[in-house]
Amino acid sequence: MKRLVAAAGLTALLALSFLPAQAAEREPYGIDLEGFPYPYPVNLLPLVDDGEQLRMAYMDIAPAQPNGRVVMLLHGRNFPSSYWAPEIKILTDAGYRVVVPDQIGFGKSSKPSGELHFDNLARNTITLLDHLGIAKTDIVAHSMGGMVAVRIARAYPDRVNHLVLAAPIGLEDYRMYVPPTPTEKIIEREDKLTAEGYRKQLENNYAPKIPPEAMTPFIDARFNIKGSAEYPRWLRAFVSSGQMIYREPVVHEIPLITTPTLFIMGADDHNAPGRPSAPEALRPKMGQNAELAKALAPKMAHGSAEVIENAGHLVFLDAPDRFNALMLAFLAK
Repeated sequence: MKRLVAAAGLTALLALSFLPAQAAEREPYGIDLEGFPYPYPVNLLPLVDDGEQLRMAYMDIAPAQPNGRVVMLLHGRNFPSSYWAPEIKILTDAGYRVVVPDQIGFGKSSKPSGELHFDNLARNTITLLDHLGIAKTDIVAHSMGGMVAVRIARAYPDRVNHLVLAAPIGLEDYRMYVPPTPTEKIIEREDKLTAEGYRKQLENNYAPKIPPEAMTPFIDARFNIKGSAEYPRWLRAFVSSGQMIYREPVVHEIPLITTPTLFIMGADDHNAPGRPSAPEALRPKMGQNAELAKALAPKMAHGSAEVIENAGHLVFLDAPDRFNALMLAFLAK
């Protein structure tokens, strides 16, 4: 616990999100994470996505002393947007209004019956900005959120001032390594995964430097919903998000981004979705994420990359001081 007290970002994260883990037995959540606490009030925006009536959840946090600017935080695939709690505080303390959506299919947003697509997620995000009356925003995006952010920057370049890609995935085309896998087969595999197996999966894939207790909310956010009668619909949406990552690469678009962009990478981040399904000889070539970012940045009109030592995929939690210094300096340009 002393380690947690010493890390302000982690203290905030655990204080806001760790409470559900204290129960001896899992209390079931709804598939929109009903029962899982978020650090700020959650609003719901009605949307129509591929003809389906859905609701997009988001937090909208005002600073005490506004600087007139907005930052939107985009979450990864395996994380509720509550994990942005430390960054929300850092940014609002610096004067930014902070908007934090859950993409459709994730967190407290609706789980659609149809397939997920990055174009739809990008369009929904812009619809949220329109709803809030925000003409332009800075974007800080983590993991899968980085792929969403790339699509936003490409399709709506006039809406984004700065783009910070925090340990994004999608820096390579996973189709070049991993053969296609039928959705039903993935559903069967994911349904068999246990909470402990998922914890090991996260530890192996993300090389986290945070204490094991800090990973617990991520386990809860996934496994406490298994008690919901709607769990099969959540599972299908979750698997659809994995298929989206595989089928809709963005790496080929990254050099075309004109928005000023900063990659902030963890040196130990070798996360590569689908690696276990790749031929064994190809697996070591996947997930060289820091090197991939350093190679992509010079190909962009205004790209740069920073690599933080002793940090993994959860780079903003692993190394908060260094991450925040880089992020705030870049946004201030």
